[in-house]
Amino acid sequence: MTMFLFRKNKIGDNGFLTGMTDAHSHILPGVDDGVRHMSESLEILSRYEQLGISEVWCTPHIMEDVPNETEKLRARFEELKAAYKGPIALHLAAEYMMDHLFDQRLAACDLLDHGGDGVRTLLVETSTYDPPMRFDNIMDEIKSKGFFPILAHPERYYYIDDLDDYKRMHEKGIRFQLNLGSMAGMYGQEPLRKAKWLLSHGMYSYVGSDLHSRRMLEMILAGRSFDKIW
Repeated sequence: MTMFLFRKNKIGDNGFLTGMTDAHSHILPGVDDGVRHMSESLEILSRYEQLGISEVWCTPHIMEDVPNETEKLRARFEELKAAYKGPIALHLAAEYMMDHLFDQRLAACDLLDHGGDGVRTLLVETSTYDPPMRFDNIMDEIKSKGFFPILAHPERYYYIDDLDDYKRMHEKGIRFQLNLGSMAGMYGQEPLRKAKWLLSHGMYSYVGSDLHSRRMLEMILAGRSFDKIW
């Protein structure tokens, strides 16, 4: 599990990201609202090398509005791996919106799981303002299929306004993934406040950039930071 302490230095300061695994990114080109072209993906990976990042999970959106197919994503990922010649280890998973399409994919076990620590996990998200009507049931169904759910950027969900709710979710085996952009202040004071609270209570298991572009990377690097033990 990742542990953090707060400091005033920037995320982009020399050595801060050394050894990090980026567990959530949208740098697989041309498949969602993230990076559009292979050239930008390679520029980002080159910048990641300079920052000392060791592994990157490509986690494209899969949702009703972006119904990416598993095999097409795998084929595109192979193109990225063939184009990239550097030392960073690349992995493919997905970020699943908990909607009707996800229900179908889960029932069919047509999934790209996120198994970075040797355990089968699924990165899932919800609407920023409203949870799925069957939130708890869906989480139980994920676990019944042999996966641990990872809730992407839980600090950004405005419908969770009671910190005890986070504790209950965590105690039920839901893992949390921090967005670096939240700590950089990119989403406002409320996500930042909740991220600090979750960090101070050791509730995050993963950290990710949720990166959608090279410009977004530079915004994250300019933001505030915290010490870490990856």
